[in-house]
Amino acid sequence: MATTATEAAKAAPAEQANGEQKTRHSEVGHKSLLKSDDLYQYILDTSVYPREPESMKELREITAKHPWNLMTTSADEGQFLNMLIKLIGAKKTMEIGVYTGYSLLATALALPEDGTILAMDINRENYELGLPCIEKAGVAHKIDFREGPALPVLDDLIADEKNHGSFDFVFVDADKDNYLNYHERLLKLVKLGGLIGYDNTLWNGSVVLPDDAPMRKYIRFYRDFVLVLNKALAADERVEICQLPVGDGVTLCRRVK
Repeated sequence: MATTATEAAKAAPAEQANGEQKTRHSEVGHKSLLKSDDLYQYILDTSVYPREPESMKELREITAKHPWNLMTTSADEGQFLNMLIKLIGAKKTMEIGVYTGYSLLATALALPEDGTILAMDINRENYELGLPCIEKAGVAHKIDFREGPALPVLDDLIADEKNHGSFDFVFVDADKDNYLNYHERLLKLVKLGGLIGYDNTLWNGSVVLPDDAPMRKYIRFYRDFVLVLNKALAADERVEICQLPVGDGVTLCRRVK
């Protein structure tokens, strides 16, 4: 799984709030494109954290201690994915790029008891860090985890025609240079009317920066791939799209052809 588009903001000086010491934007997975720290904190404190399942909170806190914690899905995006899965009535899903499994757990909790997730990541160790939380939540049986690159797995699925059009939803949060390669394959595997969600499509806001703007190396490296992806999705008549400023940008593609 590639590094995500944004780094967690450095904690501002602690301040009193509701009698507790709090720091703004110290949350792991903070990828909000909102300009106001206070507004993003309000969203988390008012609408996200009070409704966050205990298993997801525990996984979020475990991930916070991991050296690569910037790769995690933000809490507000996890809440969005959980609601989306329920709204579309998804049952058979796929996730490309798992890390410690926060978005995976959000999906698993939303699926019916017999729902399934084919989950792929190049690092099983990271997945196993979050696995106890997934098991405690009682949803581990829904997950079929595969360690290694996703493209060979997708090609194997496509080779069997019974898999064509069989997936209701796919979430992609992995190597941005392969997003278009994933897209071509996923369009064969997602059903008509099914959804594909691509994460990090606003890439830390770098998509609107001039080429000579200062950027971190990984932001600059993947920026062009994200720009090409966004143009390709906008022109793809096989899908209807909606790009949302949730987290670091999520583009939903509904297969129509």
